[in-house]
Amino acid sequence: MKVLLVCSSGGHLAQLYRLRPWWQRHERVWVTFRDSHAESLLKGETVVHAFAPTTRNVPNALRNLRLAFSIIRAERPDVLVSDGAGVAVPFFLLARAMRVPTVYLEVYDRISRPTLTGKLCYPFTKLFIVQWPEQAVSYPRGKLIGCLI
Repeated sequence: MKVLLVCSSGGHLAQLYRLRPWWQRHERVWVTFRDSHAESLLKGETVVHAFAPTTRNVPNALRNLRLAFSIIRAERPDVLVSDGAGVAVPFFLLARAMRVPTVYLEVYDRISRPTLTGKLCYPFTKLFIVQWPEQAVSYPRGKLIGCLI
């Protein structure tokens, strides 16, 4: 199975990295921002650098939309997995249009309110995972798995 892992660097990357026992068994490509944390953590991995910042930055959203199209078309992943943040949105839109199943993991530190990225990706997500029972209130289709960190 080929997995496309898409996330911002920092805490989002740290959470997806915690899924290593699962993703290390599969062929994979990462999409994240270029910074020292990502380069250190993902050394030896196949990484494509997304355009940052993404928050309310229309030019970078469009650049990431083009990037998503080219990566999804070239890599043909079996599944796209993300936990945000903003870089996930264009990838989820195009993955849905290109019939690539998507999995979204709502971050552990937003318990009582949904994240903006979670709300935007929810309609395009085949499997939406929450880590706290309180998060399930905002995401009725969410699957509770418990806290990863």
